[in-house]
Parts: sequence; structure tokens; C-alpha cells
Amino acid sequence: MARRLIEAVPNFSEGQDPRVVGRIANVIAAVAGVTVLHQTSDIDHHRSVITFAGAPEAVLEAGIRAVGEAASLIDLRLHAGVHPRVGACDVLPFVPVDGVTLAECAELAHRAGHEIWRRYQVPVFFYEAAALRPERQRLEEVRRGGFEALETRPDLPDVGNIRRHPTAGATIVGARKFLIAYNINLATDNVAVAREIARRIRTSSGGLPCLKALGLALEARKQAQVSMNLTDFEVTSLATVFSTVRDLAAAQGVEIAGSELIGLIPRRALEGTGQLDLRWEQFDESRILENRLPTN
Repeated sequence: MARRLIEAVPNFSEGQDPRVVGRIANVIAAVAGVTVLHQTSDIDHHRSVITFAGAPEAVLEAGIRAVGEAASLIDLRLHAGVHPRVGACDVLPFVPVDGVTLAECAELAHRAGHEIWRRYQVPVFFYEAAALRPERQRLEEVRRGGFEALETRPDLPDVGNIRRHPTAGATIVGARKFLIAYNINLATDNVAVAREIARRIRTSSGGLPCLKALGLALEARKQAQVSMNLTDFEVTSLATVFSTVRDLAAAQGVEIAGSELIGLIPRRALEGTGQLDLRWEQFDESRILENRLPTN
């Protein structure tokens, strides 16, 4: 029988207390058939990403439990970070890896959303391939206004009959293709430089296709960051993104301090980068998806 494998990449609004992130990771790992592939946290973003994979039903259950654990541990009324967020578990995407279609992942997302509400009373919005409304396909549109705007925004969640959970906000659940979360840190603390570069390169401003970008200030590092999501690396490659940001920064007299991967990356996405010094920070072979996937 052919292997059926999916990945989940939930983002949690906690990047400063490793004990909280560890408890969430333990809840995920406790589900039989799930393998935790990677975990990363960022102090300035005040955000953590836990990547795990397994059979669809196991990943579904682990994702649901992770949302519940995050809701019990994280109070967004006390949360402040540079990354936009609406929920304790801000986003829960399901990604097809092997023997599973994107449509099947969208069905899993819908099941997860209803179960999250039933168990934990956390309202849910659906996005990307799981979106029930065209205007909710883009994550940034669903997240607009953040946690603080949930109570007053005119549109209701897709699941749940209240505007928000009082401390955990809402969770955005979806299905999507593999996404590369990639940041380039600049050798300057002038966030205006990062914001201008982000504006010029992101798809919504007429820049590179299949690219989302924000300019953020990293107070702990005294650096500005171009924070990006490559939504289709076969259309816009990692090499193209790095070279473009490097050239735009150089035009403003700014050098690249380093670049960082959030989570994992498919091996194919590294093609074409061999001649570039990407100034990787904490990158090695363990960050390549194929090297971490379960083998049975």
C-alpha cells in the first residue's frame, strides 16, 4: 500500500518562554504516528513554529491538540511581537507530502476547524485551499487587524458563534502547498530600509511572483529584517529572492548580515544557490525536509 504522508506547520504566538513551546511540542509528539521534524522560536517575532509529519489522521489529531494546548497556555492580551497574529495558535496549515492531494488536506482542515471549536471553543477561519470565501484565501487578509481587532471586525469566523476566545483569539486553519519561510537580516537597524525592500519585492506591490514580504525591526539584534514567505519556489526561487534583496539593499548602502530559514526546506528549493553565499545562520543538512521525514 502506497505511503500517505502530510506535514503540518503550526505557528504559535510564543517565542520567549521555551517551557511553553516545549509543552506544546510534547503534546504533538505524544500522538502515535506523528514525528516532530523541527522546532524554532524567535524572540522579536515572539513566535514559534513546530513542524511535524505523519499519516493524515495522526497529524490531524496532533494539530487539534496543539491548538488546545496553546489556548490553555498563551494569553494574547499579554503578547507583543513584531509578527502579525490573531491567535495563540495563529495558523495551522496542512501540507500534502506523499500520496495525499491538496483537496484532501483541505478536507482535513475543515474537520480540524470544527473539532477545535467543539473541544476548545476557539473560533476558526479557513484560508488558502481550505477557504470557504474567496476573500479569505490569502492569509494576510484573514489576519488583518490582528488579535486586537477580532472583537470589532464585521465578519464572523467560519466556525464558532463568538467573535474570539478572550485569551486565545482565533486560529486560522488551512491547506497549502509547501511554503518556504525565509528571512534576510540587514546590517542596519533602520527598519525603513527593510520596509522599502519588502514593498518592492512582494507580489501584492507588483514585485516578484509568489512572494510575501514584510519589513520588521529586530530590537534584540539591533537589525532590520526582510521577512518573507515563498509560496511557490518553482516560480520564484530562493536564489532570485536573495539576489534581489542583496542588490536592493546594496543600492541603499546596506549589506546582508545573514539569512535564516524558518522550519524546513525541500532539497529541490536549494537548486541554483550553489554559487551564492546566502550568509546562512544555523543551517545544515538537518534542515532539508527529505532528511527528516519518517521512512515508514
